[in-house]
Amino acid sequence: MPSPKAKNAGRRDGSPVLGSNFDFVSLTKPLNRSSPPHLLQRQGSDPTTARLRASESPSRRRGSGSSTGSASGQGPPEEDGIRLNPSLIGISLSSLLAIDLWLSKRLSVCACEDSSWGSARPLMKLIEVSGHGIPWLAGAAYSMYKSDSAAGQEVMLNLLMGLLLDLILVGAVKAVVRRRRPAHNQMDMFATFSVDRYSFPSGHATRAAMCGRFLLAHLVLAAPLRVLVLLWVGLVGFSRVLLGRHHVTDVLFGFWMGYCQYKLVEILWLSPQTLQGLLGLLA
Repeated sequence: MPSPKAKNAGRRDGSPVLGSNFDFVSLTKPLNRSSPPHLLQRQGSDPTTARLRASESPSRRRGSGSSTGSASGQGPPEEDGIRLNPSLIGISLSSLLAIDLWLSKRLSVCACEDSSWGSARPLMKLIEVSGHGIPWLAGAAYSMYKSDSAAGQEVMLNLLMGLLLDLILVGAVKAVVRRRRPAHNQMDMFATFSVDRYSFPSGHATRAAMCGRFLLAHLVLAAPLRVLVLLWVGLVGFSRVLLGRHHVTDVLFGFWMGYCQYKLVEILWLSPQTLQGLLGLLA
């Protein structure tokens, strides 16, 4: 057992005595300058070690990672993560688009000769030509020229104006929307133009709806003929899907747009006086 003198000597020279209670120096209390060099070195290294441990802690790593990622653009901001949550409108539109694509592909039974209804493809193409713009423009112009009454010329002139309006509006919408035609479509259509490579809306559907409504409103037709007009309008629109030319939504929107065009023609209707003025200018 060490003598008291040895203990006091150890205290006087500043070094702790092994086996005594003074071996454990608190790291939280600063040592004075008279502390031994090995304790001062240990104490000086402890704050550095503490800082390194604090910098390596999970919370600081997450904080520094998020700030660095946000600054460098590598990590998505929190608000971008919130924007990734789909809204109800987005889900509904995506579901409708998926249904439209699936239904259009299932109904395109005359898209090619090898399809399930490939034998009916010539008949569908004949119906396609009946709704084309060129036959209707030529027929309206010829009927206006051959008509003997001013009323007949007035009706055919407004029909011609409606057909020209249809070409302009449908071409403008197709150029803006630029929706591609179905992948299974064969580009063997009659008299196409550059804008006809787009699908939305169906020009045949708009023309059929407008002309059908126009004929029912301004021509005196018997009941069987009125039924045939309605049947022709439906067949023209349905043939666009059967041939794989358009999606279902293209045809439905085309019917609605054609009806709106008819209403616009009624608003812009040319009177007999205007017709006589135009004919005078042409003469």
